[in-house]
Amino acid sequence: MSESSGTPHSLLACGLPVPPPPLPAPDSLARARLLVTPSLDSGLVRELERIAGRGAEPLADVPPPSDAPLLCVGDALPDALRTDRLLWFHSITAGSDRLLSGGLWPGQALLTRTVGRMGERMAQYVLGWMLAEAQSVPEFAEQHARAHWERLPSELVAGQTALIYGTGRIGAAVGRLLTACGVRTVGVARTTRYGPEPGTERAVPPGFDRVIGAAEDTGALGEARWVISTLPLTAATEGFFGADRFAAVRGATFLNVGRGATVDMGALETALRDGRVRRAVLDVLPTEPAAPEDPVWQLPRTVITSHSSGITTDEDIAVDFAACWADVTAGRRPGLTVDTGRGY
Repeated sequence: MSESSGTPHSLLACGLPVPPPPLPAPDSLARARLLVTPSLDSGLVRELERIAGRGAEPLADVPPPSDAPLLCVGDALPDALRTDRLLWFHSITAGSDRLLSGGLWPGQALLTRTVGRMGERMAQYVLGWMLAEAQSVPEFAEQHARAHWERLPSELVAGQTALIYGTGRIGAAVGRLLTACGVRTVGVARTTRYGPEPGTERAVPPGFDRVIGAAEDTGALGEARWVISTLPLTAATEGFFGADRFAAVRGATFLNVGRGATVDMGALETALRDGRVRRAVLDVLPTEPAAPEDPVWQLPRTVITSHSSGITTDEDIAVDFAACWADVTAGRRPGLTVDTGRGY
């Protein structure tokens, strides 16, 4: 998904308290027209139709005639559909920043998202790069290209510390896999979702040995061997990793699988060049795709991948939409509901 660091955020995504929208009423849901992004595979569309019990129409810039409520499945919401007709929007991606920054979100509309097995995929991505670094894979690949034979030391990941920013579904999945490999995991919660204010006792969710608040991370940054970001992009997280945080790092490798615009790229470059950050693995960038002439390709000791650590599959979309549908029709708020005030 492309994103720009200069994209303005809606007022609903700035962290202000926003009352959750009411669940769609059964009669409104029964009358709702199902609109789906035209790019979806025909097999997936048929499955969405089966789940919703109605035919699908293309999600376009012009709303369909009549005053029927709208149930949309897609990755973008045109301005023409940001009206009180919107009953429910199910995002086919995990990130909500594009939807919430594209205009004022209709306050009465439910917003749910697709996560699927993304946490597992991103966890494998993170662990794969950690193990590659520990086994000197980049150096051996470079030696192979030169037909050069030289023994290089290896490093054990077990017993070392990974600082994981984001303690939601994806961050917890990363934490669980790393914990299984003996890595000490410290979660950093930007909000107080898992406990009271910084400095007091916090509940520790599965996947973490410890959870701290973002205001308490200076010491932890200096102790970490890996700093991993799974943060979403909101008005509060834009540029989150800036000069102050990178100045606290003491030789850690930085991996970003969250959103590119959460990182001040100039501050990261400075930290790489002065050695505070050992390496960087960036699956996301502030502007995607990066053009060949983009300076990001020249960052030292950095690998850039193509926003591919957590690609969403059609099965993910169908399974998560079905779960949300089951919750809504049973009168339950789906676990995949997006808090439009926080932006995730």
